[in-house]
Amino acid sequence: MRAELAASIADAVEARTEQGEEPEAAEREVLTGLGDPAVLAAGYADRPLHLLGPRYYLTWRRLLILLLRIVPACALLGVGLSRALLGADVGTVIGQAIGTALTAAVQVAFWTTLVFVVLERTGADAGEKWSVEDLPEPKETGTGRADLTASLVILGLVLAALAWDRMIELVRLEGEWMPVLHPDLWPLWTAVHVVIVLAEAVQAIVLHAQGRWSTGLAVSNTLLSVAFALWALLLFASGRLLNPELLDLLRTAGGIDGQTMHSLGVILVVSILGIAAWDIIDGRLKARRDSRR
Repeated sequence: MRAELAASIADAVEARTEQGEEPEAAEREVLTGLGDPAVLAAGYADRPLHLLGPRYYLTWRRLLILLLRIVPACALLGVGLSRALLGADVGTVIGQAIGTALTAAVQVAFWTTLVFVVLERTGADAGEKWSVEDLPEPKETGTGRADLTASLVILGLVLAALAWDRMIELVRLEGEWMPVLHPDLWPLWTAVHVVIVLAEAVQAIVLHAQGRWSTGLAVSNTLLSVAFALWALLLFASGRLLNPELLDLLRTAGGIDGQTMHSLGVILVVSILGIAAWDIIDGRLKARRDSRR
């Protein structure tokens, strides 16, 4: 191969000198035309100069995106929840949760990429075969009549539970009926909650009438989810969400200690944030999906 390349260069230089070029200039032009020696050598040796080639790139990209959506979020939630249950302060919980999530993201990106680099360099067959069946199936985005009915029924049950808790009282402990929500929520904060629920019902009706998600509906869905989360978290933080008499009875009659009550409070906060986040993400994904149709 070396002899053939040298002969090819010599022939090209000779052809240029016969046309009147200086030997030194002719040699420079021929070598320049061949390009970077490393690239030329890699071409002759059939050795790739890319980290990942087209054979594995799309598989690597799809897997990496999927893992980055799941693993850091699980690490963030798991570490944050465990530190909160152990009674750590807010700064420690946030700092360790975010640090662990970032570390998990870096580790996922590194090891996933390393596996595919090894596959690329060794020429191994990962068994990735494409077929028509791999095309994504159209997904429903929750705009049908059944979805509207389910949404309105659930929202109606929420309003009924609010009314029942206020007028009849919802739980019975130690032979005594008592409300779950704080009595001071009535009337202002209860009215705020009712307005949020009614706004969600209006949104469900508008969504059914349009037959598709839009950017405006995704924004309104986000605002309603944030409004509900703020309503619940602000009241919980100020001790005005749950009935204090119910909590006292759980401590005394139920034998629940302070650490357990703290843990239950953390679980409640995480649940509220999780429901709101899921609703926001779900609405935005459905709006994006409908915009592509």
